[in-house]
Amino acid sequence: MFRRQIWGVMALLLVLSMLVAACAPAPAPAPAPKVEPTAAPAAQVEPTQAAEKPGLQIPDVEKGKFNVAAVLIGPHDDGGWSQAHYDGLQYIEKNVPNTHVAYVENVPEGAEAEQVIRSLARKGFDLVLTTSFGFMDPTLTVAEEFPDQTFIHVSGFKTNNKNFGNLFGAMEDMKYLAGMVAGSRAKVDKVTKLGYIATFPIPEELRLGNAFALGMKKTCPECTLDVRWINTWHDPVQEKAAAESLFDAGAQVVFTGADTPAPADVAQAKGKWGITYDWVGSCKVERCLTTIYWDWGKVYAKIAQGLIAKTYKPGFDYFDADSGALGIFGFMEGQQPTKGMADLPAEDIKLVKDTLAKMLAGQFTRFDVFAGEIKDNKGNVIVPAGEKMQQADLDQFPPGAEGLKCKYCMYWWADGILAELPKQ
Repeated sequence: MFRRQIWGVMALLLVLSMLVAACAPAPAPAPAPKVEPTAAPAAQVEPTQAAEKPGLQIPDVEKGKFNVAAVLIGPHDDGGWSQAHYDGLQYIEKNVPNTHVAYVENVPEGAEAEQVIRSLARKGFDLVLTTSFGFMDPTLTVAEEFPDQTFIHVSGFKTNNKNFGNLFGAMEDMKYLAGMVAGSRAKVDKVTKLGYIATFPIPEELRLGNAFALGMKKTCPECTLDVRWINTWHDPVQEKAAAESLFDAGAQVVFTGADTPAPADVAQAKGKWGITYDWVGSCKVERCLTTIYWDWGKVYAKIAQGLIAKTYKPGFDYFDADSGALGIFGFMEGQQPTKGMADLPAEDIKLVKDTLAKMLAGQFTRFDVFAGEIKDNKGNVIVPAGEKMQQADLDQFPPGAEGLKCKYCMYWWADGILAELPKQ
């Protein structure tokens, strides 16, 4: 989200890298005109020194402090994925003594990303966080050149188990709960079709869509889920068009795997319901049913503290809901239910709350979300009763990576999903 433990062995995803540049929000294969990458300290003070590419600036470190920088795929205030990471930086600076944080935003993947990461390392940043799937190989390359600094990549599957590690979380936990809420809302409204704005045809997006559908069926057995692929992580125009398409096709509730609050904004105009993603502050309009979000600060602060104390070793770090780094808006401590939850059946709200409590206590994990019996949308039994998917199943298309075959794998749509499988 993303848990995050991790995907240490998802080598099969290397094949998918030819289809998609990111497992965390990233530009579309045919993006809008590029925004020139810029950089600034998280406190939004202007940087002072230029990087290797003309026009690109890299922030400075503060001597005597533990310096942390994040490389962001989008704007730091995008209202989604990148803003959630920006908030995580702010949390570090406020909660870990003697730290300084900074970021570089709108960084394209590939050679430019490698330049930025290397420039941050040369400046002397102690910890560099890279937050899109397509930053993985550039991060590994730079990490090998700077063995005395630490590099953590979010959403990938590679590590050198020395100074380069990976981080992600079980957002399927929260998608499962959101499916329960959405199913309940659709049932009350007597319009039992829902919609999913899916980004790229990768195991992660099938996993999250399936988790949502499994939750949906808990509160609305008759509900179905329509799907629109947009092949981008962040494109306000495409996201809005996909939301409109789903609503116009009869969906009462639409959720997203992309960055912007498009489902809620379009729902507001159409008198329906939207579920946003990534950032806690994205559920702003009345017709936002909830948002599923990341709280990176707790995880980032733990890593920073561990590096300062020399107790943290980079590797595969995968967190579940009990980390406190995942949330569903309207149900977490200190939050009030949204308007769209007010008239939902008490038994449905209780189911969400009880399941969330088990998740936060570590008694219900991502593997429980995918516990059998599970059938696909053609009636086939995917996971038999008494069995559970394992990490290799959640992360991979069949047959899985060499030496880490998946038994059930993530190449199926759950019962109720009205879509064909994407080509592998």
